[in-house]
Amino acid sequence: MKISPFKLGLVLVIVGIVWTAFIFDETEKRYDSIILKQSNSFEVKSEFFGIDIGYYKLYMPEFEGEEIFVQILDNKENVIAEQMVKTKLSVGYFDFNENGEYTLKITNIAKNQIDIETEFGNTNSQKMLPSGIMVLVGALVMMIMSYMKIKNYKIEQPEENIS
Repeated sequence: MKISPFKLGLVLVIVGIVWTAFIFDETEKRYDSIILKQSNSFEVKSEFFGIDIGYYKLYMPEFEGEEIFVQILDNKENVIAEQMVKTKLSVGYFDFNENGEYTLKITNIAKNQIDIETEFGNTNSQKMLPSGIMVLVGALVMMIMSYMKIKNYKIEQPEENIS
């Protein structure tokens, strides 16, 4: 039984995507939910190790155009990232390069209270490199095989001087 290179590329892409999803799913994350009153702040702390990329996800189920201010603080209370969030769902990323406890600080700058669900953690992007390469190789194999298949394909055109 012979497997075509296109199908092999498709299998590589699928396995790479599943592998990446599994790595991301096994990361340590902190989930919290709170109702923030006007001008109040809320903090979520998490321990990070090594050099990698961290992330936070904010979800406001009853979003009505409110704004919140988000800061990421390192273990020395230095601001390493900040953002104004004006959407129902927001995801942000930040680089960290030393071990320690990092803080996600959320401040309500809207005039009314806001219900917020947060997720804060490490992406483990360093562990995703092999699976990412697998997806890239599979996609390249699929594109090359698709090109080889259609490069000699010709469509018959009617003659212009048909009477």
